Amino acid sequence: MTAYWIAQGVGVLAFAVGITTFINRDERRFKLQLAGYSAIIGLHFFLMGATPAGFSAELNAVRTVISLRTRSVWIMSLFIALTLGLGLAKFTHLMELLPIVGTVASTWALFRCKGLTTRCVMWCSTACWVTHNFWLGSIGGTLIEGSFLIMNGLNIIRFWRMQKRGIDPFLVEKKVQEQE
Repeated sequence: MTAYWIAQGVGVLAFAVGITTFINRDERRFKLQLAGYSAIIGLHFFLMGATPAGFSAELNAVRTVISLRTRSVWIMSLFIALTLGLGLAKFTHLMELLPIVGTVASTWALFRCKGLTTRCVMWCSTACWVTHNFWLGSIGGTLIEGSFLIMNGLNIIRFWRMQKRGIDPFLVEKKVQEQE
């Protein structure tokens, strides 16, 4: 088995882990599952030779876990600086800017947004990543991010419709926050 197919296998594993991430309405479970997915897809990108995307994905994993504990602007700024520093240091093609832009947007969303707004910004971030992954030739990365784009988009519509009917789709999240 070649290194290429091992890398693709890790990408498919990330697909299996990440496929249900955006269905979660509970913010904690959503973020933990997103962190696990990010760690695996980061390994996939390093194995594919896409170092800027690998750094961005691994930073995503750490950042997502930390965002469970704090919404500090300073911590958010640190992760944005790390993303820009590590990503821009190794980029060689304009398409490699997309995961960096996507990571900066999702970092902002996880630290500064809640509920439906988080998912909308994450959807835009996903659009950056799916475009990059298709360009890179990442089978698992394109499948998962394309699935995220569709699933998150459908859930955004579903949650928005619930809100229009007077139902708070994130009530579970708010009850947990009140108990803490």
